[in-house]
Amino acid sequence: MSQSYLITLLYILPVIMVLALYYRRHRKKDTHHRARLVETVKSGIPEPLSLHPIIDTNKCIGSSACINACPEQALGIIRGKATLVQPDHCIGHGACAAACPVEAITLVFGTEKRGIDIPQVKPTFETNVSGVFIAGELGGMGLIRKGVDQGQRAIETIRKNKSKGGELDVVIVGAGPAGISASLAAKEAGLRFVTVEQEDSLGGAIYHYPRRKLAMTAPMTLPIVGKFNKFEISKEELLAFWTSITRNNGIKINFSERMEAVTKTGSGFLVKTAKDSYKTKNVLLAIGRRGTPRKLGVPGEEQEKVVYRLIDAEQYRGLHVLVVGGGDAAAEAALSIAAERGTTVVLSCRGDEIFTRPKDKNRQQLKQSVERKKIAVYLDANVKEIGRETVTLIYQGKDIELKNDAVIVCAGGTLPTPMLKEMGVMVDTYYGTAMAK
Repeated sequence: MSQSYLITLLYILPVIMVLALYYRRHRKKDTHHRARLVETVKSGIPEPLSLHPIIDTNKCIGSSACINACPEQALGIIRGKATLVQPDHCIGHGACAAACPVEAITLVFGTEKRGIDIPQVKPTFETNVSGVFIAGELGGMGLIRKGVDQGQRAIETIRKNKSKGGELDVVIVGAGPAGISASLAAKEAGLRFVTVEQEDSLGGAIYHYPRRKLAMTAPMTLPIVGKFNKFEISKEELLAFWTSITRNNGIKINFSERMEAVTKTGSGFLVKTAKDSYKTKNVLLAIGRRGTPRKLGVPGEEQEKVVYRLIDAEQYRGLHVLVVGGGDAAAEAALSIAAERGTTVVLSCRGDEIFTRPKDKNRQQLKQSVERKKIAVYLDANVKEIGRETVTLIYQGKDIELKNDAVIVCAGGTLPTPMLKEMGVMVDTYYGTAMAK
C-alpha cells in the first residue's frame, strides 16, 4: 500500500510542481500588467484615435496569442483576459486581431467621446467618387508597411482604368510611404503619372521625426525593389533608402508643390497645384492626416525663427528655444533639443496634457528632464507674442517675457476633411466603432 502511494506521489508531484510554476508565472504577469493599467488610468491616458482593439471578454480565453503578436506591448492579461493596458503604445498594427484564436478582438477607430473622421474607401482603395483613390494615413492607417501595401494595391486598380486620351493616368499626391510605393508601382505598370509633394523632401510623417528616431516595426515589400527586411530603422536610414530607390528607378517627385484643388472634368480631373495644373484620369491621395500645420495666430509668427517641425536638433545648440505643444511631437522635439550642449529649452502647453498624452517613454524622459532642470515646462500657458529676441507667454494671468532665439510649434495640423468634402468624397466619423469592411 505504501509502495503504491509512493509511486502515485512520484507521478503527481511533478504535475503539482509544473502547475505551481505556471500559476506563479501567470500571477507575476497579472500583477505586472495590472500595475501598467493602474498607471495608465492614473495618468488619464485616452484610447488611441488610430485603429485599436476592443476585447470581448466573454469570448477571450486568455491564450496570450494577442500579447505575443503585439510588437508595441500594448496588451496584457489581467484575470485571465486580454486587456489594452497601455493604449498610448498602440499604433494600429492589427496583428492582435489576426492572432486571436477565438475572434474575441474587434479593431475600431475612435472612442465614445473622441471621434475620428475616416473617408469611405472600397477594398480597391477607391472612394465613392469614381477615379479618386486614398491610400495610407489619410485612410486611417498610419503604419509604414500598410501605406506601402495600399499604395501599390491602389495602382493595381488604376492600371485597369488608364487614360485613353492625352491626359495622365494618375496624379499621386504625397511622397510618404504610400506615395513612394504607388510611384514605383505606376512606373512598373508603365503608367503616365506625376507625383507632387508639398514638402521639400520625401518621407511624409517620417520626415517630421526628430533625428535618429527609430521607425518601422515590420518588413515591407516594394514594387520593383522587392522585400525590405528591417524591423527597426532610424529616420535617417529610412529616408536615405527611399531617396536612393526613387533616384535609381527614375522616379521624379515634384517637391514644394502643394495640391490646391481637384476638379471633375468630364471623365477625368484637373489637379491644380501651387505651381501647375494636370489633367488626369485618376487621382491618388497619399497624404497624411496632419494636413497644413496649425499656426498660433500671434504677432511675430511670420519670422524665420518660427518653424512647425523639428528636423535637426543640432542646429539649436547653444540657443534659447521655445517648443509649443502637448503631444509626442512636442515632447520629442523638446527632449532632442535639450540633449544638445548649452541649449535652454522651454516647453509651453495650453493645458496639462504634455504629461498624459505622449507615449509612456516620452512622458518618463520628460519628467526626468524637468527634474534635472534641462527643460522648463509651463502648463496652462499661451503664446502672446513672438519678438525678435524674446517671446511672451501668458502664464497664470501674467505676461512672462523669455529670451528666445527659436520657436518650434508642434500643434498638429488642419485635417484635410473640408477638401475631401469639396471633392465629393464621403467621410464617416467613428466613435469606437468598427470600420466597414
